Amino acid sequence: MSDFPWLSALVVLPLLGAVALWVLPTGARRHTRAVALGFALAQVALVVAAFSAFDVADAATHQLVETYPWIPALGVSWALGVDGVGLALIAMSVVLVPLVVLAAWREQGSVSGPTDRLRHYLALVLLLEAFIVLVFAARDVFLFYVVFEAMLIPVYFMIGAFGGAQRRYAAVKFLLYSLAGGLVMLVGVIALYLQGPGGPEGFLTENLVGTALDPSVEKWLFLSFFLAFAIKAPMFPVHTWLPDAAQQAPAGTSTLLVGVLDKVGTFGMLTLCLPLFPNASRWAAPVIVVLAVVSVLYGALLAIGQKDMMRLVAYTSVSHFGFIVLGIFAFTSTSIAGSSFYMVNHGLSTGGLFLLVGFLAARRGSQQIGDFGGLQKVVPVMAGLFLVVGLSALSLPGLSTFVSEFLVIVGTFARHPGVAVAATFGVVLAALYVLWLYQRVFTGPVRPELASTPDLGARERWVIGPLVALMLVLGFLPGPALDLVRPPAHVSLEQVGVDDVAPTVSIATAGAEGSDQ
Repeated sequence: MSDFPWLSALVVLPLLGAVALWVLPTGARRHTRAVALGFALAQVALVVAAFSAFDVADAATHQLVETYPWIPALGVSWALGVDGVGLALIAMSVVLVPLVVLAAWREQGSVSGPTDRLRHYLALVLLLEAFIVLVFAARDVFLFYVVFEAMLIPVYFMIGAFGGAQRRYAAVKFLLYSLAGGLVMLVGVIALYLQGPGGPEGFLTENLVGTALDPSVEKWLFLSFFLAFAIKAPMFPVHTWLPDAAQQAPAGTSTLLVGVLDKVGTFGMLTLCLPLFPNASRWAAPVIVVLAVVSVLYGALLAIGQKDMMRLVAYTSVSHFGFIVLGIFAFTSTSIAGSSFYMVNHGLSTGGLFLLVGFLAARRGSQQIGDFGGLQKVVPVMAGLFLVVGLSALSLPGLSTFVSEFLVIVGTFARHPGVAVAATFGVVLAALYVLWLYQRVFTGPVRPELASTPDLGARERWVIGPLVALMLVLGFLPGPALDLVRPPAHVSLEQVGVDDVAPTVSIATAGAEGSDQ
């Protein structure tokens, strides 16, 4: 089945699920939850099958490739393919969607009432999943741009129609920031095509790589792409839309927005900015590295001062994305592999935090930290899972995020020792904001109004349990995941024209020399 269109199938299946939910007859709408979950789980099975057709030993090359003419007169193709990084991000996204569906089981109320909220919400989740797979698999720059913008539509409604009291403000702010970056990127996409070879497949990424560009033109094109990706990521100082969106969005929406969609920004930096504009990437790297460190420290410091749990988790993501961008532009194979792995691990840990905060808020009717206290004695299962997920967010050894953050710091230290040391303070600050949050919510005397708070039910444990299991497995056995991201990291360095920084003495050599003495 090597010729089976795995990636197109992964796009079409959730799209069919969204359509099925929207056309569900009135009498069958009581089955909304089961239909949505069925399509989400079928997507998980399909991505497992796609993995079986992917050769991990050749993870640096694009596989499962499909190329069909779409708009030949404009050089646009339906071109899909994934290397190890793209497949890992698709798998992480596909795993999160059924958990979001389960988390929203009762979040949006009736499935057959006058507003029929849950059915529409779950349809938007599946529609968004289709766009997510497509954007991580797109090998045509114009196709990538179209999906990059199309993703805004379901997210806008998922925030604006289903969020909190200030949902419309947050949705419009998210949309304006994203559209501004996208419009700048559109100018770059068109200009890049005009500079490229043209023809019926003129927008294919592999046809545009190596295009001879005037140095000043290359810098402007790089900046047009990078700005859109920095807003999406989000990086300091174009991050301000994120806390409002995360605070007002439902927990499941925040999970997909921050845990998955924001990775499109860092994924674009890695897979488009570096290979298409290698000279400009090297030119801009010193400034980007500084901005990344600022994001690490700034996001962590603001997280410490937050009173709303959703905003706190959002600011932690600003800090974590700083690490990811730092690893990409430190230009070592270790740091880039660490950043690629970090994208996956951040989706697991931050997704878990958002979902747990959503469970807490549903019980208390509030996201304010000051409204909680002493819950450890009342909801021990939730407290234990929250602690594990929080420890993953602060990169405790044995949990998956530690491996990726360690690789980023070590790889960065090889080229920029001072920068790596400065970024390490973000690790210290992470311990502060995670443990202080846990202390204020779960420890101390039990607030009287929280004494009868129910612990996690079976459905909610099925939401968080798989995430914790993945954090532990990838923390203790990261090898298979690293096999997916290491080869593409070496290719990225070759594309950008930078020599890797290798250790002067290997551990094995040092041990042999020590035994001879």
